[in-house]
Formats: sequence, structure tokens, C-alpha cells
Amino acid sequence: MTSPAARTALDLTADLPVPDLEDFYRDLHRHPELSLREHRTAGKLAGRLRAAGFETAEGIGGTGVAGLLRNGDGPVVLLRADMDALPVREETGLPYASRTDGVMHACGHDLHVTWLAGAAAALAAGRETWSGTLLLVGQPAEETGQGAAHMVADGLYERFPRPDVLLGQHATPGPAGLYPHAPGLIMSAATDVDIVVHGRGGHGSRPESTVDPVVTAAFLVTRLQTVVSRELAAGESAVLTVGRIEAGTRHNIIPSEARIALNLRTQSDEVRERMLAAIRRIARGECLSAGCPREPEVTVGHTFPVTVNDADTDRRVAGVHGEVFGEGTVFDPGPAMGSEDFPQLAAGSIPYSYWFVTTTPAEVWDQAPGDGLTEKFRAVPSNHSPHFAPDLSTVAPGVRTLVSGALALLSVA
Repeated sequence: MTSPAARTALDLTADLPVPDLEDFYRDLHRHPELSLREHRTAGKLAGRLRAAGFETAEGIGGTGVAGLLRNGDGPVVLLRADMDALPVREETGLPYASRTDGVMHACGHDLHVTWLAGAAAALAAGRETWSGTLLLVGQPAEETGQGAAHMVADGLYERFPRPDVLLGQHATPGPAGLYPHAPGLIMSAATDVDIVVHGRGGHGSRPESTVDPVVTAAFLVTRLQTVVSRELAAGESAVLTVGRIEAGTRHNIIPSEARIALNLRTQSDEVRERMLAAIRRIARGECLSAGCPREPEVTVGHTFPVTVNDADTDRRVAGVHGEVFGEGTVFDPGPAMGSEDFPQLAAGSIPYSYWFVTTTPAEVWDQAPGDGLTEKFRAVPSNHSPHFAPDLSTVAPGVRTLVSGALALLSVA
């Protein structure tokens, strides 16, 4: 038997203005904006929220947008979409590819904004079917881990009612038409670390008179790969990635310093602290071995928290999604190593549900090498790839997931 929330969601999304939403998505994709510079995107979303009848405010936490729709007694439900793009040069070849050189919506946030705009219009148009309060948030700077905290610090929950529950979703690779949920840990913590190796520079013809930080950095990068493989137990999931190494200016100059940027992915604070301690120890050891004139500088940068769904909330939302989209479309993928700042909107105590929407076009998925889901998943373009191109067929379903998720928690007539 279909629940009232599922039936209402199907009714409210039966006649979505799909061509208009697709045009909106294409426009956002053509005009990507980096973190905390999402002025055009925020303005476009705010216009859609106002047109749907939401009380709307802009400039929260920099470029954040919020829209409020009060509709009688019931819970306050927050729906969130992140808005920022990435410093990636697009290589999709799409007719609506980015027109901003070196910037691309390579993570699907343009699709998230489209889904939120569509859900706002559908829920507002069908307000006679539910009661409660909707708070819709267009969040900046997810990619840098700053946006959610900025909005909360700027008084989001003082200007608007504090939510009873939060809902968020993310585009992900996979055959379009699946909606992975996890009633607990679903995304990992991420921590950026910067290391500066100090050497003694000089002429490339006289290395004996120098302390070469490039060689030291090379040893350090290699040794860091043992942190996960040799210092963590097999059951402790973690990833350490060196994303950048920089040193020098000319072929024949030994520089005085080298810089290394790395990223950690962990699923507990305890593992994170052990990895940071190992990184500091290894960096000091390699620099001591090389005779560096100074100890290395190890700086911990942006940190994303773990994303842990409230089990009861997520089961309610996942149950309605299963009714709306059919058997086999909702499953538990286990925790991903990706990270999110969405939990910052929870302000320490608000329960939430966060899930994925698979968006790989059918022809891309079918042509990908491999027989099983896992093999194909590894082969298709992922988030942050210059080839990442969600299927337009997911525009309507992504609206439907937000609408049905909200109705699972609002009071439905």
C-alpha cells in the first residue's frame, strides 16, 4: 500500500515543467561560479523561490540564499542545495558546456540547485496537501567546507525558524534511477594538510653545498603512503592523497623549500588524530635524516565532519523513496569516502537525512567496461572529473526525491 506522502508526492510532481527546469539547469551549467562567488547562481535561485511564494533572503554567510514558506502547524523541514563550482576545465563537449575558462560544475551542484527550485515550485503549488514550514537553503562554498558554517554563523537560524529536520541529496555516478541511502554513517570526514619542507638552496651544479628539499619531499611523499597501509588496522577505513607538490623555479636551481598538500579521509576522529600524528612524525623524521636546517611546517587546514544520518529520519525518507520509485531503487551502499559540510547545518543537534541520486546517462553506463556495478562505477566519469555530465533525465526524479522526502516529514492531509 502506498503511503499518503508517496501518493501526494507523485501527484505534485506529475506535471513538472521539465523543459523549463532543463533550461534552468543548462543556464547554471554554462555559468559556473567558484566558492563564495556564487552571486549569479544565488540570484537565479532566489528569483525562483520568490516566484514560488517563498519569503526570501540573500547574502547569508556571503552568498547564501534562504526561502521560507509557512503553511500552518507542523514541523520545520529544511531542504538544502549547494551552489558552487570547481576550478576544473570542462572537457564534456556538451553544447551547454561552461563558458568560464577553467571553471566547471564538475560535481553536480547546478543540478542540485535545479532540483531545489523545482521542489520549491511543486510544494508551494500543492500547499493544500500538507502543513508545516519549509526552509529552503541555497548554500555557498561546499567545496571548501566553509559555506554551511558561514550561513549558521551569520544567523540563519535567528533570521528564520530553527529546523526540526534537514534533508539533502547529491548527484553521483551510477546508472540513472537509483537512490542510495544509509541509516547512519554515509560520508567520511576530510582534512587538508599542508607541509613545507625547508632546505638550503643553491646551484644545480653544486648539490653538495645545498640541502635539496625536492629530494626530501619525494621521500616524504613515498613514505606517507605507508600511513594507511602500515599504521592502520585492516578494518579502519582511511585514504591519504597527496594532491599537490610544488618546488623550484628553474632547471638548474635547487630551491630552498618544497610544499606538499595532502588530504585525509577518515571515518572517526580517533583515526584522524592518529594519521595526523603519523604525518608530523614522518615529516620530522625525513627532514632530520636529510639534514634540513629547520623542522618542517605541518599545518592542518579545512576539515569536513563525518556525515551520519539520523537512522529514524533516514528510514522514513528512504521508505517513501522506495514507494515512489519502486522496488530495488533504494539500497544501502555503505559509507563513502567522499565528504560534505552539510552536517554543519545541523548545528550540533538537528537530525538529518542525506542520500544520493545516480545520474550517469544510460549510454555511458552501458558502454563502460566491466560486468558488475562496482567495475562500471569505477569506469564512468566521477564527480570532479572534467568529463562529469549528469543525464538530463534525472532532472524530474531529483525534484521528486526532495518533494517526497519533505512530505515524509511534513504533516500530509
